[in-house]
Amino acid sequence: MTVATWTWILVILTFGVYIYIGYASRVKDTKGFYVAGQGVPAIANGAATAADWMSAASFISMAGLISVLGFDGSIYLLGWTGGYVLLALLLAPYLRKFGKYTVPDFVGDRYYSKTARAVAAVAAIFISITYVAGQMRGVGIVFSRFLGLDIAMGVVVGMIIVAFFAVLGGMKGITWTQVAQYSVLIIAFIIPAVAISMVLTGNPIPQLALITSDIVPRLNQIQLDLGFSEYTQPFANRSQIDVIAITIALMAGTAGLPHVIVRFYTVPNVRAARYSAGWALLFISLLYLTAPALAVFARYNLINTLNGKSLAEVQTLSWVNSWSETGLLGLEDKNGNGVLELRPTAAESEIRIDNDIIVLATPEVAQLSPFVIALVAAGGLAAALSTASGLLLVVSSSIAHDLYYRLVNPNASEERRLLVSRVVIFFAVVVAGYFGINPPGFVAEVVAFAFGLACASFFPIILLGIFDKRTNSQGAIAGMSVGLIFTGVMIILMRSVPLLGTETPIINDVFGIQAQGIGTVGMILNFIITFGVSRVTAPPPLEIQELVESVRIPRGVGAATHAD
Repeated sequence: MTVATWTWILVILTFGVYIYIGYASRVKDTKGFYVAGQGVPAIANGAATAADWMSAASFISMAGLISVLGFDGSIYLLGWTGGYVLLALLLAPYLRKFGKYTVPDFVGDRYYSKTARAVAAVAAIFISITYVAGQMRGVGIVFSRFLGLDIAMGVVVGMIIVAFFAVLGGMKGITWTQVAQYSVLIIAFIIPAVAISMVLTGNPIPQLALITSDIVPRLNQIQLDLGFSEYTQPFANRSQIDVIAITIALMAGTAGLPHVIVRFYTVPNVRAARYSAGWALLFISLLYLTAPALAVFARYNLINTLNGKSLAEVQTLSWVNSWSETGLLGLEDKNGNGVLELRPTAAESEIRIDNDIIVLATPEVAQLSPFVIALVAAGGLAAALSTASGLLLVVSSSIAHDLYYRLVNPNASEERRLLVSRVVIFFAVVVAGYFGINPPGFVAEVVAFAFGLACASFFPIILLGIFDKRTNSQGAIAGMSVGLIFTGVMIILMRSVPLLGTETPIINDVFGIQAQGIGTVGMILNFIITFGVSRVTAPPPLEIQELVESVRIPRGVGAATHAD
């Protein structure tokens, strides 16, 4: 069977499973809708967390970025995995002990302020919409290449599927759908990596093949011959300060992502939250330890397949023609010598490859079976849809629970709140779809912007809210507002945004830090302002300080000391 046939079969099967789970898990109360009734087993929550967190950026775009950037692409590995460890060990158990539904819920109660809750809800909405745009873009790319739909139509199909199981099942439906999606995406990522490792090195374990074979030295030499820096040379594509800033932004942003944090509210207790964090880290590591090897293999294979070949010869390859039709692969014999040449600058290079196609195209380039190629497509869809559903629920809960119920209509019935939540998801899907069709960058870059916003707004407020009982509402409101506004404005000024009519960036960098790392500067401003304002204004009420103490210190500590 052809790739298209296999893709249709796998997409129909997996989508059917997702829809069935969403229907079977439909809920009738807000606790089930927002936190899955707080009854999800730790291992299942670990798998769901991994799927929720490993988005299209991880599956589709991260290995592509590492493949193109070489050593400098490690910022995504270090930032995202380091950030998850930071969240799991430093924040998640304490947040679960607070026992709230959402991050704005925590902010509103911890900082005893409706204004703080509103600012946090707005931040959660901005972060989630930015993040989900990258997922919709990933869905569109997969549909465009493998099912013959254009990117816009692919985004629309993805929107409909996500809206269905998110609206019916809320967090309960999303959780169990994400368990299935994790299974699909991890199998789809590892099988091609093992296959291409065997083809290029004869070793079926990609990680071992990477360090025991001579493929990296060969790739380094090929890069030098083509005018690039060595693949393993550090800071060849970004300045050192920019690498550090992006890594910190991704780490702190991960720890502040509302759609990941809310996953720790879905388990029965704090102990289960800790166990689910451990399971999630194990599940995540399966992909993240494989991505560097896949990136190297993909880079090596693509260069050998395209560079130095005639345009006519390359155009006989079916995958080249298919990806060229999507506009994500471009070939042009600019100097007329009849041979395609890959060069460091876009003006000179006769081969243009979008970062987002590298993982998806690698099985085809390696001439793997049509089933494996289709499996990768299904995995990319699973990664994008799993994260998109979690993000849409954050938007829904921020508007329906934190703004509407908590601030506008506290007397709203369960039925009314559920209705508002479901209506909001539909509107959020439309907005996400627009930005998926008209993205401000490639998938991982758009996602990095969301991490920057989370880093600059939520991370300082959550960290200080847990570990500094002197931090008050005035400081939190000022810090969150400055961090979010500064980072959002700087990202817009440092990028071309068609919606605003800007063709080129207004500002290129700040002290050498570019748009993807500017969230670190926003985070530092947030910390300084929150801490400073809290020290020059009245301390929180005594009951709030006692709440913070009770969350940080296990019950019963010190009891034996005072027993006479």
